[in-house]
Amino acid sequence: MQKKSSATIYDVAHRVGVSLATVSRVVNGNNNVRESTKRKVLDAIEELGYHPNAVARGLASKKTTTIGVVMPDVTDMYYSELARGIDDVANMYHYDVLLTNTDEDPVRETMAVNNLASKQVDGIIFMGNELEREVLNTIAGVDAPVVLAGSVDGEGKLPSVNIDYVEAIKEATTTVIKNGHDRVAIVTGPVTHAINSLHRIVGYKAGLEEMQIAFDDTLLFATHQDYSAGLQVAEKIVSAGATAVIAYDDEVAVGIMNYLRDNGKKVPEDFEIITSNDTKFTLVTRPEVTSIGQPKYDIGAVAMRMLTKLMNNEIIDDTQIKLPHTLERRGTTRN
Repeated sequence: MQKKSSATIYDVAHRVGVSLATVSRVVNGNNNVRESTKRKVLDAIEELGYHPNAVARGLASKKTTTIGVVMPDVTDMYYSELARGIDDVANMYHYDVLLTNTDEDPVRETMAVNNLASKQVDGIIFMGNELEREVLNTIAGVDAPVVLAGSVDGEGKLPSVNIDYVEAIKEATTTVIKNGHDRVAIVTGPVTHAINSLHRIVGYKAGLEEMQIAFDDTLLFATHQDYSAGLQVAEKIVSAGATAVIAYDDEVAVGIMNYLRDNGKKVPEDFEIITSNDTKFTLVTRPEVTSIGQPKYDIGAVAMRMLTKLMNNEIIDDTQIKLPHTLERRGTTRN
């Protein structure tokens, strides 16, 4: 029998001679249907090619079994690894994922959250380096739980999964100082962003203080998150007299290293580099780049698991989860 191209629940009910409620119960796995009737409904669904609409089901069940993921850049290796963890756990719990790309533009982030809310998603996972006030206000108005993955909000109110960025940057800073460097630069994103001002820079200063070195603001640099930005900031780092750098992004770190090598600096003999995200960029260079190791897949997976609990109104003891980090020592540091 030829399948109808856009069969509806009404077509299935008419074919079997049952009510819409009966078809709905079968589709949603309700056992309160006679086995013979259930078999007829399932056969009709197969014959007609009926595909239940998740949003339509949600109108009755209050759930769409769909979650939204807001990403600043779907091509960024760091965020794509987080997204893989999210997607695997979402599949495990039978949730579909709607992915949006925002280019870390607050206007697009606000639009993305609003659009996902209009699609009646059951929850949202937000990724990005900063949550502007407008974005936070939009999130506050969403009638669905929101979890941050690899991101922080300045007030620490939203549920989140991260590493301890303060301790991670502190460890990286003390490592290069112990290797003999007393002028260590740090490269971050915009200092107005909470993850930089309240975490990375705080960790950097804590490392300096532990090693009894005074903070020098001429060694603090803020730049964009790409390879060309690393090339551009590298000249300023060298001019400031630094002999080591902690970079917040792997592409930036590779740009810095290539500039140094192109200008006669030996890495790590003359200059040491530690980066922060430990993506594949750190492994395809020569030398390979020492990096703070982040459990990126686990951050995404744990964030999705937390979201499933929030969507089910389960009690969660800790909504500010920090997973352990490592320091992956490679060829851009001496030890």
